[in-house]
Amino acid sequence: MFRVILAIIVLFGPLLASAQQKQDTVPPRPTLLVDERSGKVKEITPIDSAKKVDTIKKHSPRKAALRSALIPGWGQVYNKKYWKVPIVWAAVGIPAYLVYYNQEWYRRTSYAVKVSDLGVSKQDPITNTSVMTFPPNTLNKVDPQLLPLVKAGQTSSLINYRNDFRKNRDYAILFGLVFWGLNVVDATVDAHLKDFDVSDDLSLSIKPALLPGNAAGLSLVLSIGNNRPKNISSLR
Repeated sequence: MFRVILAIIVLFGPLLASAQQKQDTVPPRPTLLVDERSGKVKEITPIDSAKKVDTIKKHSPRKAALRSALIPGWGQVYNKKYWKVPIVWAAVGIPAYLVYYNQEWYRRTSYAVKVSDLGVSKQDPITNTSVMTFPPNTLNKVDPQLLPLVKAGQTSSLINYRNDFRKNRDYAILFGLVFWGLNVVDATVDAHLKDFDVSDDLSLSIKPALLPGNAAGLSLVLSIGNNRPKNISSLR
């Protein structure tokens, strides 16, 4: 008896498995929906949710943020907002240039202050005037625009210039970091809104409604795209 049952399983097992597989692969039946506006019947074929998730490629805000953090404007390119790239480069590039410019002049004025401190005032016997003397080869490296102040011994003026350049450099660094952060925020927000439904399919309609107390009234309904209608307010 056991051998007979085993033989039946061996013979009919593959047939049952193939039949089950065919049954599992039967496509889902389409559903019929009635459009509320036109009254037409639409046939909608359901799609497997797993396949739908695999085929839909979502826009990643994380990728946009990382790319903008690495290279300003890269996140905007990822979001296909190419017109924003020159604005981002200008917002980040101008502070970067100001940092370089003020740092360079800060270095020059700092050296001029050091040379001015080394100056010694001596009396010229020929002209009978006070003349500033400096160690050899120290004036050669002073910027020509600062050289008159160094020779005149105006150390306080050089210190004021040096402090102004340092302050402007620090402000430029601060603004550069702020604009860099705004560049990341802008790319992230654009990436979040990339998949947002901005359909122009809007409609506004008035429908009968039942108000509290079983009173008849009217309802103002706003329909946005393919979303379900939303009641805005009821008018009695």
